[in-house]
Amino acid sequence: MSSDNLKGWHKRGYLPHLDCDEVIQFITFRLNDSIPKDVITQWRDELAITDLTSRNAKEYQKLQEMISKFEDSGYGECLLQDQQVYKIVKEAFEYYDGIRYDLLKLVIMPNHVHLLVKQKPGFSLSKIIHSWKSFTANEANKYLNREGTLWMADYYDTYIRDDEHLEAVIKYIDKNIAMLEKIQKKTS
Repeated sequence: MSSDNLKGWHKRGYLPHLDCDEVIQFITFRLNDSIPKDVITQWRDELAITDLTSRNAKEYQKLQEMISKFEDSGYGECLLQDQQVYKIVKEAFEYYDGIRYDLLKLVIMPNHVHLLVKQKPGFSLSKIIHSWKSFTANEANKYLNREGTLWMADYYDTYIRDDEHLEAVIKYIDKNIAMLEKIQKKTS
């Protein structure tokens, strides 16, 4: 059965999204300049990924692995390294914690963020993410005295299937926290 036929699934752009109450989601979104769009397009073409490719397909998983490695290279301006921008983003994530969602885990990397959240009933994941991205983009652009797009248009969300998957995602976020702390020690 296609994911389009299941309650809560929808497509926005080329990614399928699950928007369902009480589901724990692992969410990643990136600054607009963190990965050149033509690089992602090239990788999708090389791996023969289309809009119909399942997120469980080995080609799609390989694409995610390639993107994950690239995003950790620190490409782009890495505006989230700026302490004020970091604070704007972190406080935006914490603002509705316990109201619209439960924020279970978070790491803000120099050019992307990873969050583990559980949606509260009645609050759409796409609207939650839109509110984070819109508010933080406006506030960061004001602070930085700049205009333009801050975040990539789409985001990556993966619903947590079981306790093993949850543990793997927590370890992944913890690994990113450790990497970030290592970077911060080198620069201080």
